[in-house]
Amino acid sequence: MKKIVLMLAFVISTSAAWAQEDVSGNSFEVSKNLEIYNALFNEVNKLYVDEIQPGKLVKKSLDAMLKDLDPYTNYITEEDIEDYRFQTTGKYGGIGCSLRDLGDFVAIDDVMENGPAAKSGLKAGDFVIEIENKSAKNLDEDAIRKLIKGSPGTTVKFKIKDAITNAVSSKSVVREEINVNNISFSGLVGKNKDIGMVRLSQFTERASNNIKNALDSLKKVNGSLKGVVIDLRYNPGGLLDEAVEICNLFMTRDQVVVSTKGKVEEWNKDYKTRNLAWDEKIPVVVLINGSSASASEIVSGTLQDMDRAVVVGQKSFGKGLVQTTRNLPFNSKVKVTTAKYYTPSGRCIQALDYSNRNDDGSVGAIADSLKTMFKTKNGRPVYDGGGVDPDVKVKALESSKIAATLANKHLIFEYANKFVSENPTIAPATAFVLSDEEFTKFATWLSAKDYSYSTKSMEALEKVRAMAEKENYYGGIQLEYEALKKALNQDKAKDIEKNKKELKQLLQMEIVSRYYYNKGAMLNNLNEDAELNEAINVLYDTPRYEKILIGK
Repeated sequence: MKKIVLMLAFVISTSAAWAQEDVSGNSFEVSKNLEIYNALFNEVNKLYVDEIQPGKLVKKSLDAMLKDLDPYTNYITEEDIEDYRFQTTGKYGGIGCSLRDLGDFVAIDDVMENGPAAKSGLKAGDFVIEIENKSAKNLDEDAIRKLIKGSPGTTVKFKIKDAITNAVSSKSVVREEINVNNISFSGLVGKNKDIGMVRLSQFTERASNNIKNALDSLKKVNGSLKGVVIDLRYNPGGLLDEAVEICNLFMTRDQVVVSTKGKVEEWNKDYKTRNLAWDEKIPVVVLINGSSASASEIVSGTLQDMDRAVVVGQKSFGKGLVQTTRNLPFNSKVKVTTAKYYTPSGRCIQALDYSNRNDDGSVGAIADSLKTMFKTKNGRPVYDGGGVDPDVKVKALESSKIAATLANKHLIFEYANKFVSENPTIAPATAFVLSDEEFTKFATWLSAKDYSYSTKSMEALEKVRAMAEKENYYGGIQLEYEALKKALNQDKAKDIEKNKKELKQLLQMEIVSRYYYNKGAMLNNLNEDAELNEAINVLYDTPRYEKILIGK
């Protein structure tokens, strides 16, 4: 409590100093309301009938205040600093694996190759019975994370039920500083293995340097690269400087990559390339989808504006906001949105207008009628206010209801455990194919499991029944309703066979990851990757590539 009171006192005592920096003209309002907040907090602490948790109350109040701004302005407590550090550096103190919540218990999942967990013999699929002598039964995700994360050099103890043998054993894992590589995959693709592909998972420290090193390595294997694919799908962004440096790999020095504009004038800045390009002529394709955000959109949007790359995939997320992290008392921080960013054509791709909320507090997308057209270097039209539109659109694969259900109920995960227990080895990651015979075994195994779900047709039918009951028509349509429900259930039973290709690929990747980790699963899936295949087609078709960039 003393710490919280001191923190509030610090805030009040320094409000005058902040007022001198205030460019909004709200200094009196800030000082007044901070004083009210301090007084109210002290009264509640002294008089409330039960003991309060000061830290928890302050955190809730600050989170509620910031929630009215945008999702990216956050208060970071001292306890959350480790997570914040991971987001910016890709480093944390831990054991190099994630855990999967299976209801009553948890299981080891996504083991990092050569990480502490792998070196200690933990495998994906192993059931966790105890962590640090505490039962893992019904432990929530936050509690588990706090138990397994810690300072490098310290030990975390597990009691494990082996996924293959079912034997129960104790494992001690020495924590290390885990450095999650922001390059989740790099390799040569295409029929002639002459296209370099690099998948970037996040714009953490050294992302640009790691991409350059990956491309250098690929060029050593094949000195006649036909083109480069930079895969930014599912990349939520990160450090703006790294986005600038990645653009610099394909653009020569002293060109504007992105501009930031905010309320504090001296923070307005043009970010330019500073070095010679890695290769300013090689054809480039950037892959994006609806989960490519922020720094991913700077790279894709800028290379598109400069007609330096063809963008393939689906419209990106639409986050055109820049955050700055400021230190607060007692090792806490605030990450605050300070500016919007603009690509070289002048567009801001921010999709949601947080400054103009609806009456119910929701945030609407910027209307198409309010979007402005800009032009790329070659005069191609591009638009602001809603993410980066790809030059070549590829329809996103929609997961079937049955696939989502089997994944959410962990049945694909569980069958992979069964498969691994029966198969000590498999073919190399690129060659492994799940046989039809094995898929039939999977379908038979599923028949004894509960994977009930409601299809859209069944949901619509239930709405009709409910409305009919409400209007007293149900008695007249009951027989038809029951017949249609039965027919839909029979169709549902065929969903496994109907969605065989999708289910087979999901199961295949889950199995491959047990033998060859995540990189192996990615390698196994390359041939089924529609966006990547389209990127390869574009790079192999030079006239088409050039025509896209010219805009004719």
